Amino acid sequence: MAVASVGSRSCGLQMAMACSISSPKSRTRGSASIPMPPLNPRDPFLSKLASAAAASPDPLLKPSTNSDTPPYLDLFENPKLMATPAQVERAVTYNEHRPRKPPPDLPSLLLHGRIVYIGMPLVPAVTELVIAELLYLQWMDPNQPIYLYINSTGTTRDDGETVGMESEGFAIYDAMMQLKNEIQTVAVGAAIGQACLLLAAGKKGRRFMMPHAKAMIQQPRVPSSGLMPASDVLIRANEVIKNRDTLVKLLSRHTGNSIETVAKVMRRPFYMDSTKAQQFGVIDKILWRGQEKIMAEAASPEEWDKRAGIKVVDGM
Repeated sequence: MAVASVGSRSCGLQMAMACSISSPKSRTRGSASIPMPPLNPRDPFLSKLASAAAASPDPLLKPSTNSDTPPYLDLFENPKLMATPAQVERAVTYNEHRPRKPPPDLPSLLLHGRIVYIGMPLVPAVTELVIAELLYLQWMDPNQPIYLYINSTGTTRDDGETVGMESEGFAIYDAMMQLKNEIQTVAVGAAIGQACLLLAAGKKGRRFMMPHAKAMIQQPRVPSSGLMPASDVLIRANEVIKNRDTLVKLLSRHTGNSIETVAKVMRRPFYMDSTKAQQFGVIDKILWRGQEKIMAEAASPEEWDKRAGIKVVDGM
């Protein structure tokens, strides 16, 4: 009797499982429906979201190569969606869609957008990373442009203290010249010394500068000699002079100024704001929306004096 009851019970379980698999409608009827928040069809945000999704069906956000500005600077004027509204899931609980693995680091995300950011002085560790990223981006696609963002004091700090050898800047410069890709440079913050050379070495017509950034060129500095013999100090001084002449020639080539002009302004630290850097030939365009129109409509100093009733005396 016990054996028969066990067999009949197992047969009943198998039949129940078969019935539940063969009839999914009965299973859905019994299960509780997930509560969904109400949607307002007249919501202007949803209509704008749907129109933007229809205009840009590409699921990936790719930087525009034909725009007059570097990538991601015009993102909010020309939005592109990562997914259409139909592909977005609504989270019922807070932990339902949390990532199961750590997100990628920020330099990796910038590298995915073909952006190389120099935000430190040019020391060996920075030079190694920048050159490796440039070579990697060329290997990924030798036809797409590379965007080099610069905020660096070069091989010296702003107060003149040497933090790296001049060869660090020349190494990045030579790597830029050897790449097949078009390199577009953007100055954010500061581009001093060797960093200013990297800014000027970008593709002609595609060298940019933020409106409140600054650039500065100066002569290389002799590293601290300490207790070195006099002959060794002389050798180092001669090497610094050679690096200075090389820097003058390269800046003259990329800015369009004569070697004598560059050498003259480099006798002392030569600071440039965005407008002065554009006039000197370091950059081609200032990334200030509407800045060209504002400067064109601004009155000249003589016009301001005339409107204010100021008379200029000859010889003053």
